[in-house]
Amino acid sequence: MKKLKVNFTHDESVVQVILDDGKGNVLDSNMIEELTDIMRTIKDMPAVKLVTFEGAGKHFSFGASIEEHQKEYAATMLHSFHQLFYLFVESGIPALAKVSGQCLGGGMELALICNFIFADKTARFGQPEIILGVIPPPASIILPEKIGYARAEELLITGRTFTADEAKNYGLIIDVFDDKDTMNSLTEAWIQQHILPKSASSLRYSVKAARIKFNHVLSNFLPALEETYLKKLMNTKDANEGIQSFIEKRKPVWENC
Repeated sequence: MKKLKVNFTHDESVVQVILDDGKGNVLDSNMIEELTDIMRTIKDMPAVKLVTFEGAGKHFSFGASIEEHQKEYAATMLHSFHQLFYLFVESGIPALAKVSGQCLGGGMELALICNFIFADKTARFGQPEIILGVIPPPASIILPEKIGYARAEELLITGRTFTADEAKNYGLIIDVFDDKDTMNSLTEAWIQQHILPKSASSLRYSVKAARIKFNHVLSNFLPALEETYLKKLMNTKDANEGIQSFIEKRKPVWENC
């Protein structure tokens, strides 16, 4: 079953990607594969000026599949997920996330790689991986670049969730709207004003220019964090206990090793 709905609008210059798994829009291996396929497709479509991401229903995404974080699956899951981020770097296509409800873990990382984030007042952001005893490699690189080290460290190390208003105060999102319908209509007006009148090719060069440092940092440090995650973190007892305890719906028993 397909987990994405993809629409080409505005004379095929805007690609609307809707995460839709029927519940929390979990980024499992199937959804990641579909996201990767659409990014590979549109990077070779010269008329595309913008790709947007949103969640069907009340939530953007609960995050990546916890089951696929287990040690035997982690390498495949992490590698495929990170390929998606390299495609954003390669394509240069402007990307926009519209966030309602939960936007957590890998879901928040998908929003973070976008150039623009809009949210309504129901939105809740967070990188709660530390609560499971693990880390979020893309967010560990992207969040400090976007909002500064002091605030990013607090969010990454505590794993706490935060509101759309807090996210705007941090400089993470463009604007906050009262509800999803208002967000959709006013974001459409923003796209009409700021994206559609521009050259698709020039927009891509603009993204790559604006992100020249960001892309260098991400491309060089994400492989190192992937290796740390797989060869060091996943060889600790606590990382595996954190994942297993979540799956078994119980409190983790930490051994601090």
